[in-house]
Amino acid sequence: MSPAALFDHKHGPDECLASGEYPLTRRDLTEIAAMIYADAGIYLNETKASLVYSRLSKHIRNLGLRGFRDYCALVSSPEGAAARRDMLSHLTTNFTRFFRENHHFEHLKGEVLPGLIERAKNGGRVRIWSAACSDGQEPYSIALTVLGLLPNAADYDFRILATDIDPKILAAARLGAYDAGALETVTPAMRKQWFEEVETGGRQKWRIHDRVKRLITFNELNLMSQWPFKGQFDVIFCRNVVIYFDEQTQMRIWSRFAGMLVQGGHLYIGHSERVSGDAKGLFDNIGITTYRYTGKASKGRP
Repeated sequence: MSPAALFDHKHGPDECLASGEYPLTRRDLTEIAAMIYADAGIYLNETKASLVYSRLSKHIRNLGLRGFRDYCALVSSPEGAAARRDMLSHLTTNFTRFFRENHHFEHLKGEVLPGLIERAKNGGRVRIWSAACSDGQEPYSIALTVLGLLPNAADYDFRILATDIDPKILAAARLGAYDAGALETVTPAMRKQWFEEVETGGRQKWRIHDRVKRLITFNELNLMSQWPFKGQFDVIFCRNVVIYFDEQTQMRIWSRFAGMLVQGGHLYIGHSERVSGDAKGLFDNIGITTYRYTGKASKGRP
């Protein structure tokens, strides 16, 4: 079901749902919701009117437009392709922090990595995917966990793929420079070993070492599009992302993740998420939002 189908049509399309410098009408929100759903699978309804207004009103002003009507016309036109990509950046949530939901990293360290490291040392291939990696704190947390057990992991066939739909946030991830507040969950010893203090744009930042970055490849990827992967993954992190999709899209994503995991591979998801649909029978729930793939080894690519 499209987002527009769930909007309240008892009132007119020009009813104002959020007001301020630029009134946001039901018609405007319906069009924006349809575009963001088509582009990224993100589900918006009328309860998100204030969020949409707060995220986009300044952007409309900077574009020199007269309001949401002009904005909808722009982002739905071929000439507005760049503005439409920016709309996605403004409406996606990029909250993250180092070692967020730390029980996942404890499980990775204690239960999963020892076997993967042994395989790598014996010449095997190890792949971990951080889907929807935001500004890089999740994949860097994964890398730091790996390096804590195998400091020269980059010398083996051991790689982390980090993807996100937003090219702007990926640029920040590749830079890997963070305010001191972002490192509150990083131990002093880890900070000393793997970060360096630098000045960026007149501000003091902590930049992660290139030795950590060597483990990670950052790529732009829309989870709604085709996934151009040649091989499968041993571990997938996709946390606090699928919750923004509707039920049918969620079930489709879980099945696609199942198709990209090796037998016995692990999937870590967000605290408010649960694997559902056909994929549910392919996983064992082995911990808090922690799943092990147990489906048939013979799987087609999604």
